[in-house]
Amino acid sequence: MSRVLLIVGGGIAAYKALELVRLLKKSGHQVTPVLTSGGEHFVTAMSLGTLAESQVHTSLWELKDEVEIGHIQLSRSADFVLVCPATADLLAKMAAGLADDLATTLLLATDKPVVVAPAMNVRMWNHPATRRNLAQLQADGVKIIDPAEGEMACGEFGPGRLPEPQDIMDSLGDLLK
Repeated sequence: MSRVLLIVGGGIAAYKALELVRLLKKSGHQVTPVLTSGGEHFVTAMSLGTLAESQVHTSLWELKDEVEIGHIQLSRSADFVLVCPATADLLAKMAAGLADDLATTLLLATDKPVVVAPAMNVRMWNHPATRRNLAQLQADGVKIIDPAEGEMACGEFGPGRLPEPQDIMDSLGDLLK
């Protein structure tokens, strides 16, 4: 079964990451969660860790083995990296190659496939900067799971909703061996 490094970004859709972890585990996959500081505003490390049956990583500086370059080991111990939800901010950091926290450092350090499941307001999704960032990520080999269309938490309607967890699982296809 697959070893998934799951980066949970900060957005209201982060609650769906909990169900995604449950589905991944139920299917026999190993999940190592990384919770961004933004993600911590929407879900707890305790919830993620309990469902994943794994330690949740939140900071580059808390890795016990950072003396041995722990972030490199963490990024390479997975079969692939899934960013869910991938906020506009996280996508922009990825496209620019920034490494200013654990999540973005892991993304730069990995030599494994990277998949993003974007989730944001429809206007943010359609903004030229987001479109440019997505094009750059695709050119870099990142697989993008298109967002769903529907009502947003803010009341607007359109593309930008995080797909349902089962739809994300289905989109992962061959990565889930």
